[in-house]
Amino acid sequence: MIELVLGGARSGKSRYAEQQAVASGLPVVYLATAEAGDGEMSARIAHHRQRRPAEWTTLEEPVALAEAITAQTGRGQCLLVDCLTLWLCNVMFDKQGNLQEDRFRRHSAALFDALDASGERIILVSNEVGLGVVAADAMTRRFVDEAGFLHQKLAQLCDKVVLVTAGLPQILKQV
Repeated sequence: MIELVLGGARSGKSRYAEQQAVASGLPVVYLATAEAGDGEMSARIAHHRQRRPAEWTTLEEPVALAEAITAQTGRGQCLLVDCLTLWLCNVMFDKQGNLQEDRFRRHSAALFDALDASGERIILVSNEVGLGVVAADAMTRRFVDEAGFLHQKLAQLCDKVVLVTAGLPQILKQV
C-alpha cells in the first residue's frame, strides 16, 4: 500500500505519517530528502530526528530517491519518505538555482517506476504548495506547477491520499 500525505507547513503531516508508520507494525525506514542549507533548516531536521523512534533506520537521500526505494524493496518494511517537495526542489534545481530539466524528468520517471514496482508499505509526505496566490516569479510558478503535477500523478498511483490541516487528517482517497 502506498499512501500520500499532503499538508501545508506545520500542518502536522509528518507527525501523522509517523503515526501511520508505527501503526503499520513493520520495521520503519525513514528516507529523508532534506539538506541542511542553513541554521533554520538544520533546526527543522534536528526536530524531526528527535521525534523519530530510535529503532527506525534513517537514510538520507536528497536526489536518488527512486534508487533508495528500490534498494529497500522486498524487505517487508514500511518506507516513510519525508518530504517530496524538498526532493522535487533538489532534482529540479542545482545548488545555484538553475533549472535542471533533464535531471528532473529522469528522476521523476524513475520515482514512479520504483513506486510502481515496490511491494512495500510506503508513506510519502509532501507539502501542498498550490493553495496560495500565484507566485510573482517564473521559477517559483514552475516549482508550484510541478509539485501540483507530481501530487496529481501520485494521487492516481496511491492507495490512500490524506490532507492534513491543523493536525487533522482528512482522507481524500482510500482504495
